[in-house]
Amino acid sequence: METTGGGVAGEAAGAVPGMRIAVFGAGGRAGREVVAEARRRGHRVTAAVRDPAAHAGLAGEGVALVAADAADAAAVAAVAADHDAVVSTAAAYGPGTDPHAFFTHSARALLEAARRSRSGRLIVVGLGGLLTDASGRPLVDALGVPEEFRPFCDGHAAGLAELRAGGADVDWLYLSPAGDFDHGGDRRGGYRVVEHGEVEARISYPDFAVAVLDETERPRHRRVHLAVTW
Repeated sequence: METTGGGVAGEAAGAVPGMRIAVFGAGGRAGREVVAEARRRGHRVTAAVRDPAAHAGLAGEGVALVAADAADAAAVAAVAADHDAVVSTAAAYGPGTDPHAFFTHSARALLEAARRSRSGRLIVVGLGGLLTDASGRPLVDALGVPEEFRPFCDGHAAGLAELRAGGADVDWLYLSPAGDFDHGGDRRGGYRVVEHGEVEARISYPDFAVAVLDETERPRHRRVHLAVTW
C-alpha cells in the first residue's frame, strides 16, 4: 500500500457538500471527533448513541441525536435510512459486555444498513492491533497487550472477519490507527496511510477524523483494513 498524504490535500481539493452521514458510537472520543469534522465540512449528521441523555451536548445545528445500539439490526437500519454514508465508531468493552457478540452483530447490521444507504459507503473504525508489523508479527503481540484486553481484540477481529466474509457487495472500509491514538493530541489536519502496523505510530483523534471524512467524501480505499498515522 502506497504511503500518501492526506487531510490537508483532501480539503484543498474541495469538500463534498450536503452529505447526510450516520455516525454510530457518536458519544465516544473518536465518534465525537468524526461528528465535529463532518460538521466542519458542512455535512448533516445523525449521531447515534445508546443513551442520548448522557450525550445531550452532541445535539446542535446540523446534528440530530438519536438512540440506537450498533448491534441492533432494526435500529441501525432505521437510523441509516436515507443517508449517504454510514460510519461506526461503536465498541463494547468492560464488565458485563460480550465483545465477540457485539462486533459480529454490529458488522452484520452495518453491512445491511450500508446496502440501503444512498452510496453504500460504510466506514468501521477498528483496532490497530489487528495489523501486522513489517516482520509479519501481529501488532497485538508486538504491543504486549494484557490478557484481560484480549477478548476485546478478538471481538474486533471477529467483526472484521464478518466484513470480509459478508461485504463483497458493500463499499466498506475498516480504518484504524497504525499503532494507537495520541489521546491528548491536537488537530494538525493531515495523516499518512501506511502498509503495516507500527508499535510507536500515533495519531490524534481529530486527525483520525480527518481521515475518516476524507474516505467518506472521496473513497480511495475499499474492502481493506487501512492504517493511518502522522
